[in-house]
Amino acid sequence: MATEDKNRATAAALLPLVGGAANVSSIAHCMTRLRLGLHDRSLVDDEALKALPAVMGVVEDETYQIVLGPGTVARVTPEFERLVAEGSESTPAPGEPAPAVSADELAAQGAAIKAQQKAKNATPFKLFLRRIANIFVPLIPALIGCGIIAGLNGLLVNLGWLPAVTPALAAMASGFMALIAVFVGYNTAKEFGGTPILGGAVAAIIVFPGVANIDAFGQTLAPGQGGVLGALGAAVLAVYVEKWCRRWVPEALDVLVTPTLTVLISGLVTIFGLMYVAGEVSSAIGTFADWLLSNGGAGAGFVLGGLFLPLVMLGLHQALIPIHTTLIEQQGFTVLLPILAMAGAGQVGAAMAVYFRLPRNESIRRTIKSALPAGLLGVGEPLIYGVSLPLGRPFITACVGGAFGGGVVGLFNQLGDTVGSTAIGPSGWALFPLLDGNHGLGTTIAIYGAGLLAGYVAGFLATYFFGFSKDLLTEFNVSQDPTPSTVAATGGPHHPTAPGAPGPGDPGSTDPGSPEKAPAGV
Repeated sequence: MATEDKNRATAAALLPLVGGAANVSSIAHCMTRLRLGLHDRSLVDDEALKALPAVMGVVEDETYQIVLGPGTVARVTPEFERLVAEGSESTPAPGEPAPAVSADELAAQGAAIKAQQKAKNATPFKLFLRRIANIFVPLIPALIGCGIIAGLNGLLVNLGWLPAVTPALAAMASGFMALIAVFVGYNTAKEFGGTPILGGAVAAIIVFPGVANIDAFGQTLAPGQGGVLGALGAAVLAVYVEKWCRRWVPEALDVLVTPTLTVLISGLVTIFGLMYVAGEVSSAIGTFADWLLSNGGAGAGFVLGGLFLPLVMLGLHQALIPIHTTLIEQQGFTVLLPILAMAGAGQVGAAMAVYFRLPRNESIRRTIKSALPAGLLGVGEPLIYGVSLPLGRPFITACVGGAFGGGVVGLFNQLGDTVGSTAIGPSGWALFPLLDGNHGLGTTIAIYGAGLLAGYVAGFLATYFFGFSKDLLTEFNVSQDPTPSTVAATGGPHHPTAPGAPGPGDPGSTDPGSPEKAPAGV
């Protein structure tokens, strides 16, 4: 089946299982997930969705999220949008293989975890962080594309190859970053309920070269001063000014007065306040990150790598996204992401240990085999929510693996070998093309690879020796045979893939508060 036909078939299979076109109120996607607004949640057939070959899991948050994986989701979404626009309720393509259905026990545990985390993450602070994440997540594809081009350009420059081409590649890589404040302003106004183009217009002041002729707080402003944080603040201010104008400006004058006052008031505050303050904050973030890894790199890496998965569970990882973006804007790469990405390495090592510790449980082993390739590429939801988290202890030992991997990368940073990522989003092996540092690409790749290896090994050993109690082994190290109830419910015998995991490679739970996955580092 051609790729286009496959994506269309996937979209056609998804649509009837979410209640059809009439039940879909909004469609969006992030790095790995198709995000749907639904009129009636009860019309969704969760189990049938999870059984589709292309679906790696489902997540219920503010939107209903179907995990399709990086690359796939960007291709399936346009096909899905087309079917919804046509009002089609297509059925799955004939002949599509149906994967084994998961056992119910672990799925119930995953569902309980999902409900608990959803309730915990519905606090005003975490909802605010989610809104901040929604501003930056749409920028990730451009960050990735420009980051890879920047890495390719650096390699060609170092090798002395294609000197006539490298200036063009440098322009391609740098153009987006030079104007990223404008895109942040646009998305911020959109997210906070203002007119997006006005948010972009106010944020554009920050990158305008003419600000170099302006003095504020006894200093001459520099184009780009304040960066994405300044753009964020300026656009939020513009939204409030615009809303105030909408209430008080007569309707007949609104089209002229409101945008003028919005840009004028917000622009003046941005020039004579926000640019300076945000610039100081941005500089402090960069200085602190450098100091932290230079003076306590091993310890800091150990803590950050070990705590990242719990931060994701609490929905607090979204606060890191503006920090990553600020570091990329300032230094060309973020030194935090390669460390945080080690959490995924620990998860992979833990999953491999579970595979060997439960030799009789064909269902869990089948789930791990199907989810492991995605885990190696940085898509961790299937392993986290389908295997380690519902089992309990393996989730903790996976965090131990992430801590050791982070400690290795942090140690090298402390020794002067800086390792960073030119974009946010990917992790695992998918992060290799985006790596950058201060001692050449080979050294940077070797250090990051050493961190991954440490995470795999530590996660495996910690889980193999400490991840299972006797009771847990007794309960799960058994063959999962179909029960009469599951035979009756499915119309025939089935072979579960994990005790309670909703399907092969399916998380069976939620990634609370995640915009995108957060990237392992996001």
